[in-house]
Amino acid sequence: MPYYVYILVCEDGAFYTGYTQDVEARIRLHKKGRGAKYVRAHMPKKVVYVEEFETRSGAMKREREIKRLTRAEKLRLVNSQL
Repeated sequence: MPYYVYILVCEDGAFYTGYTQDVEARIRLHKKGRGAKYVRAHMPKKVVYVEEFETRSGAMKREREIKRLTRAEKLRLVNSQL
């Protein structure tokens, strides 16, 4: 089963990056206030980026890479998928 790295834009405009095997289920959890502590304080608005990986380790590595990007770099990444 594949893994996915996703970027959410939150209601305050902040980005949140995470990984999961089921993006839709994970977003439902975020919207219910469960899951990552950061997202509980910054309610998710929508998914703006998704990348697929064959392994959990690949997804985790990419998540770390994305989290290190500047906001401008994340915007370019998000816009590249439009």
